[in-house]
Amino acid sequence: MNRFDYVRPTTVAEAIQALGSDASARFIAGGTNLVDLMKYNVEKPGRLIDITRLPLGGIAEHEGGLRIGALVSNADLAYDARIQTRYPLLSSALLAGASAQLRNAASTGGNLNQRTRCYYFYDEGTPCNKREPGSGCPAIGGVNRIHAIFGASEACIATNPSDMCVALAALEATVQVTGPDGDRAIAFADYHRLPGDDPSKDNSLKPGEIVLSVDLPARDYGQHHTYLKLRDRLSYAFALVSVAAALELDGRTIKTARLALGGVAHKPWRNVEAEALLQGKPATRESFQAAADLIVAEAKPQSENGFKIELARRAIVRGLEQAAAGTPQNQSDKRIQ
Repeated sequence: MNRFDYVRPTTVAEAIQALGSDASARFIAGGTNLVDLMKYNVEKPGRLIDITRLPLGGIAEHEGGLRIGALVSNADLAYDARIQTRYPLLSSALLAGASAQLRNAASTGGNLNQRTRCYYFYDEGTPCNKREPGSGCPAIGGVNRIHAIFGASEACIATNPSDMCVALAALEATVQVTGPDGDRAIAFADYHRLPGDDPSKDNSLKPGEIVLSVDLPARDYGQHHTYLKLRDRLSYAFALVSVAAALELDGRTIKTARLALGGVAHKPWRNVEAEALLQGKPATRESFQAAADLIVAEAKPQSENGFKIELARRAIVRGLEQAAAGTPQNQSDKRIQ
């Protein structure tokens, strides 16, 4: 491991100053992703900025919704009574991820900014455009079973690994950040980036910025929701395909639909046209199949992950059916029909 400085600021201003004075500096909170990347020599920070003393904890009421501090742990967020009652989709997604020990350490801001689990990204002995722009993407034509079927480019086909972020995308959260140029709010749909020509940058943070909080809007979809995660083993595995589905119903008519997919793109994947297609339709399998068909029509599989298209199609239909019925996914149920 390379040598690095360690600082522990007590104010956000101090943290921003410490980050801006060293281009290789990195923030660290729970460290559940960064420490692994350091062990693999993927990240080689010259300075670690421990932000655990910053006043960024707590969950508070905010404009009819909730404001979640960047340092709130995944465990505290998942088990918070307000989240479980008003935003159970988020709680379900968090509990589907990692292990209890990791959820105790992982922070909201860290989960938001975690990096891909692509095999080639973690292997310093192989080229990777995310690690070294311009070096190539051996996943294209290589071992790519877990890789993207939406939004990929010739430079990168990696996927975002987060469960939490899939739910936040469906809930249309907002990310509050600050930096040298002051505060700004980023709509969740704009926070993560598709790879394009520069896959080394995962999000839309500007140099020197830090996440302060994540805001949940007043609409909560507390009754008709589900988070369905399909993976190779039931626990402690990243999604091959996941679905966050939320519906607002008037009887059996869909007033509003929100749908996001995980494990299939460089960012949580939403198709607003499919959501619009569901609006005003009856909450039936036929309606859900039409939306699923529209979503997967733009999928572009790689050599080993074509199965994800049909898996995603069936998962979307099943997730919407469970949301409409008010029966959230049981994590012990692995069947997909």
